[in-house]
Amino acid sequence: MKDVINYNYNFDVNEIEENKNYTSFKYNGEYFYFVFFNRIEEELNDLIEICYELKLKGIRVHDIILNRYNKVLTKVGENNYIMLKLNCKKDEIINFIEICEYTSKLKLNGNNSRLYRNNWGDLWSKKIDYFEYQIKEIGKNKQIVLDSFSYYIGLAENAISYVNKVNRTIGLKEYDNISLSHRRIFAPNIGLNYFNPLSFIFDLEVRDIAEYLKTIFFNNEDSLLDLKTYLKIKKLTPYSYNMLFARLLYPSYYFDIYEDIMNNNQDEEKLVYIIEKVNDYELFLVKAYEEISRYSYLDKIDWLIKKKL
Repeated sequence: MKDVINYNYNFDVNEIEENKNYTSFKYNGEYFYFVFFNRIEEELNDLIEICYELKLKGIRVHDIILNRYNKVLTKVGENNYIMLKLNCKKDEIINFIEICEYTSKLKLNGNNSRLYRNNWGDLWSKKIDYFEYQIKEIGKNKQIVLDSFSYYIGLAENAISYVNKVNRTIGLKEYDNISLSHRRIFAPNIGLNYFNPLSFIFDLEVRDIAEYLKTIFFNNEDSLLDLKTYLKIKKLTPYSYNMLFARLLYPSYYFDIYEDIMNNNQDEEKLVYIIEKVNDYELFLVKAYEEISRYSYLDKIDWLIKKKL
């Protein structure tokens, strides 16, 4: 890979660090990442435009470096790669307040971007259908998955029903913020990932907040405290309050690991910790429901209300 980088970018790099989806190195005092392009090519122009607009506004994003042919993508075998120059310290942590601020810095006018992702109910339904087919075909020997799968499918179906009802009864309004968001948020939230344009999408600003809260919950951090902080500093619409809770309800934390297991990238033992915290997370959902209900009416979920009682 070193020869590919040196040739295509006119670099003179001596030492590189290779990982599965990227190669990293330091050159002239700057950190660079040669990253597998994990998006469809039709989204590339939108991503480039976002980077340009962020730079104009003085908002941090990693720089996309063109190759010697003045192109963004570089072919390596059958795959496309993209060169990024970091615009943060390599190990910089982006905290919760910074996430709250970042989500409000770039809005989408209309829904004509290829990066728009607000059809949660439909996307989740398709995923669940695929997971149910998949586990019948290749999951028969994965006992931990088999023992837990039905519960999380049920939770997901609950979230899908909730989203669909909110869309019918309240619906997205023109004053609901469709903001720069991420496909996934990690904890600790490292700038290397957070400012990577390949992770960008447009969605409700509560998407990133909910995903971060779920992630830190399973890192044994106080996600309820951060939720309370967010609700105090952000005024949302009734639609966004409800969708914030719907996102907390949907068990992406389980399905992300499930997909890695099915792709043979993770041992199913990784799920044990998630499963052992089922009751704790249900209690968090009850408390989150109570907190968000202080700001807006939330559609009722009978089993949560019973758990509260």
